[in-house]
Amino acid sequence: MISGLPLSIQARYLSWLDFDESTTSELKSITSSAEIEDRFYRDLEFGTGGLRGVMGAGTNRMNRYTVRRATRGLADYLLAKYQKYSEPVVLSVAVAFDSRLNSADFAAQAAEVLCAAGIKTYLFDQIAPTPVLSFAVRHLGCHAGIVITASHNPKIYNGYKVYDAEGCQLIPHDADQVIAKVNAVTDYAAIPVLDLEKATQLNRLQPVGSEIMTAFLAAVRLQSHLPGQGAVHRFDDPQHVINGYRHASQTLLSHPIQPDQLKIVYTPLHGSGVVPVREILSPFATELVAAQAIPDGNFPTVRSPNPEEKDALALAIAQAQKSGAALVLGTDPDCDRVGAAVNHQGEFILLTGNQIGALLVDFVTLGQAYESDATLVKTIVTNDLGATIGRSRGLSVVNTLTGFKYIGDQINSYERTGEREFIVGYEESFGYLVGTHARDKDAVVAARLIAEMAAHWQAHGQTLIDRLNELYSTHGYFLDDLDSFTLSGKAGAEKIANLMVDFRVNSATLLPNIATVKDYSLGIDGLDKTDVLKFILADGSWIAIRPSGTEPKIKIYYSIRAKDQAAADVTLQSVKQLLHSRIGS
Repeated sequence: MISGLPLSIQARYLSWLDFDESTTSELKSITSSAEIEDRFYRDLEFGTGGLRGVMGAGTNRMNRYTVRRATRGLADYLLAKYQKYSEPVVLSVAVAFDSRLNSADFAAQAAEVLCAAGIKTYLFDQIAPTPVLSFAVRHLGCHAGIVITASHNPKIYNGYKVYDAEGCQLIPHDADQVIAKVNAVTDYAAIPVLDLEKATQLNRLQPVGSEIMTAFLAAVRLQSHLPGQGAVHRFDDPQHVINGYRHASQTLLSHPIQPDQLKIVYTPLHGSGVVPVREILSPFATELVAAQAIPDGNFPTVRSPNPEEKDALALAIAQAQKSGAALVLGTDPDCDRVGAAVNHQGEFILLTGNQIGALLVDFVTLGQAYESDATLVKTIVTNDLGATIGRSRGLSVVNTLTGFKYIGDQINSYERTGEREFIVGYEESFGYLVGTHARDKDAVVAARLIAEMAAHWQAHGQTLIDRLNELYSTHGYFLDDLDSFTLSGKAGAEKIANLMVDFRVNSATLLPNIATVKDYSLGIDGLDKTDVLKFILADGSWIAIRPSGTEPKIKIYYSIRAKDQAAADVTLQSVKQLLHSRIGS
């Protein structure tokens, strides 16, 4: 069955047959040599979102042994990092998980490894959103955090995100050190673990209950623009910091928001948003999609629990059409991304991540007077409408590499130096943050503010689509789109690498009317080196190409600027045809 495979892969496969009965049974049932090779030709690697992969037995899969190995590496990293202090440091790590299959078990495995290493572990006793974990790390004074999730990926995936002591996903410098420690762990079966009951007796394990969620929601409410919900005028509190968290500056609204007049249909897509988002939307007339309210890692009602895709919101939109709701909101399983559909003239229109971000920038900056240090942070593959709006309101704009960890790292830098003030950050992939209660994207605060701005414009007799069209009229038309080409396995990884080589070699002639080519692998614009190419056209449009850091995909981002939608559509289709033919799709 394994003849013809490299000896190193055969040795790995054979060693895993002795791990446990379930693993042995799964591996022996595989009859394809290619499948065995894919499971063992490499170890899972950290990318823009940490460790992520298909669940199953093997070194290139998410399972309790790869989770143990990653956690042992993290433990060794923390132990080495804090050995430099003259006084002993009692290390602690918070561990959370979402509703995916095996998430609770993987979290328990991580806790067993941490406790065996002598590290106190705060283990959540129920599913929790990723931003709550980010919040909890700082709230509990931990040295790191772990959340078990594969975000919005299909049900066969799970993942493992690591956070630093400031609640930010590890940036490359720190991630590289963790990876080095992980790579030093060569015997998957010999990693020490401590039974959680014994760990509790030794005071190395402490469960995390509802008190963290309560504190998190209180911090989120500080960003509200509803009277009496926590917002204050900037001149009343020049530092606008309460309990350590940045406080919203209340928008000076010409029409009062009436939240109970806005009808919303919300779906958590079987994920962890069901409790916090439903609670944070309580001032509004909110209906829950009952069929998707029960946490379930099989995600039985959707092809993929991705709120970026309209079919994931199909049940919610159908319910909203029947009830006459004005807005549909959906969050992914770990509740760090939120999608929205708007009832505009009887038709529900799905907003893109760029459009939601631009509308949020518009809303949170209405009527504000900012100091020169006030800053909007976005990624290099996020379009420029929000940035254009922000600059028109007095914000500075900072671009980061792809991945919200880079936005979180900017917040940490601003708080250390005092040189800038973070106002809002977002990325085109439906991730947003307003406030500094977290260092990662937060669908809970985003859902609340999307609802508030929908209610605000409803009070003006407008939908969010009407407001978006006003922004286009003022700042120019922006059309954004995304193509993702899935190329799985070893052969797929090789094709992605070859495509990036081809695009670089032929960059000058790849597209017509290229004004500038930015190759971020060279470390340009003050950013770390990363595998991204960006083609800026003469009219200000741009196209960016990058391999995904978390999935076997190559992604193409389109940002087309034109006088109107018709002209933008023509340019988009022309560019797409050229690139699709190059990729072979």
